[in-house]
Amino acid sequence: MTKQLSFSKFENEIMPDFRDQINRAESAEDVKKFFAYATKELLNNIFAGKVPLEYGDISLDPAGGAQQFKVTDRLFGFKEFSEIWNNSDLRHVTGRLAQTAANRYKHMEKHPEKTNAKIRM
Repeated sequence: MTKQLSFSKFENEIMPDFRDQINRAESAEDVKKFFAYATKELLNNIFAGKVPLEYGDISLDPAGGAQQFKVTDRLFGFKEFSEIWNNSDLRHVTGRLAQTAANRYKHMEKHPEKTNAKIRM
């Protein structure tokens, strides 16, 4: 029996700031940007420099169906990342962050007048 790793601790550490940033986003593009920063921070906390990370390695894809994020092929080229991704809850943690961001993104896309009102304030 293999051991399942859990990274929900790291999720809980970044979630309050992530939600705050998402709620203060001024545009749908800001939501995408905050998601990319949050996932990079999450991965930095998990891999602690073992995997060289770049902005946008995991990006929000609100139209992506059930999985509302994309992971670059570059990341899967790192053995450490692939092993963790396939043998832990990292995919689910990332999915929960993506769901939060995608909901906010879709809301902002449907109500651009709220975005414009925020910018004018």
